[in-house]
Amino acid sequence: MGGELSKRNAVITGGARGIGLAIARRFHEEGGRVCVWDRDPSPVEESKEASVALALSVDVADEASVAAAYDATIQRFGQIDILVNNAGVNGPTVPFWEYAVADWDRVQAVDLKGVFLCSRAVAPAMRVRGSGRIIHVSSVVGKTGGPNAIAYCAAKAGVIGLTKSMAMELVKDGVLVNAIAPAMAETDLLAEMSPDYIAEVKSRMPMGRLCAVEEIADVAAWIASPRCSFTTGQVFDVSGGRAQY
Repeated sequence: MGGELSKRNAVITGGARGIGLAIARRFHEEGGRVCVWDRDPSPVEESKEASVALALSVDVADEASVAAAYDATIQRFGQIDILVNNAGVNGPTVPFWEYAVADWDRVQAVDLKGVFLCSRAVAPAMRVRGSGRIIHVSSVVGKTGGPNAIAYCAAKAGVIGLTKSMAMELVKDGVLVNAIAPAMAETDLLAEMSPDYIAEVKSRMPMGRLCAVEEIADVAAWIASPRCSFTTGQVFDVSGGRAQY
């Protein structure tokens, strides 16, 4: 299969559903070979999802689990050219003074520590080859903040910080690191949120709707492509006009 990602191997965390699966399908359309790292990869395994060449059960917040997944992926693919850190959880939608410490720790572990662990796993080999793409899926609330989602907002702001720091450290090695900051999208994460919270978020969207996962996937495909060759450390907004910086 031809395309801009032909002969490129991509790992997508949280790729069994939602935004991650949309990115997997888009990468596949461009000729990429995709491995999904997901805590529950059964949706793509049971459906025999054509865009996914390999699906592994991985806890991105656990160092040993990430290391085992990396080894298994290298054994099958030979190398990883692209990493998309997409796995995430939203957590409760309550005021911060009611937020349970256990819930805070869970969100930080998956949404921030997981990005660090997966990036740290793939970066050394990319540095040796002198090429690679790392894409973090942050969120518009990582820029703007938002009420009743303190752990998620803090973690996604942290992802933006990781993006900029990693980009500075890897730029001379030929590895580009960028992020995407979507507005709320139609995914399974909505199940963790109250209807009132979803309605309140939608009311802040200038375009008056939630983001489609395919819109995020299109941006990811461009960042991963050879056409994005002189941009690193940037955060690409996909928020329907909500964030303007």
